[in-house]
Amino acid sequence: MNSFEIINETNEEIKEIDELKKFMDFALKHENIDNAIFNIIFVSEEEIQALNKNYRGKDSVTDVISFALEDGEKFVEMDFRVLGDIYICLKRAHDQSIEYGHSFLREICFLSIHGLLHLLGYDHMNKEDEKKMFSLQELILDEYGIKREN
Repeated sequence: MNSFEIINETNEEIKEIDELKKFMDFALKHENIDNAIFNIIFVSEEEIQALNKNYRGKDSVTDVISFALEDGEKFVEMDFRVLGDIYICLKRAHDQSIEYGHSFLREICFLSIHGLLHLLGYDHMNKEDEKKMFSLQELILDEYGIKREN
């Protein structure tokens, strides 16, 4: 059984949390994951910039950062998988939903599935991996019913 928390560390209400939970349950089933533990944490621009600077050496605001605990082959075998944490900048998600012309729900689902796929070992460091990861995240969004225009 999967267990994940959605934590809002900002002062802003997120009305779409229940739908995001349903989407993430769908995404986990889609990927045949039934034993994962992870968190999705909504943070401010200042917090995500500090994370980006401290852990990636980039002193800038970003939209999503994932911290995978199953990095390579060096993890402890258990009956469940402790995947890690996904940090999402709430303001950046709002801004990007407007910039890309779709709903805030679509943007937070997009950022969450992007982060989850990183936790599961996907990456986009080269064109081949990028195509594979981005195609999968769009497929999951589409199959759930969250199209680009939503």
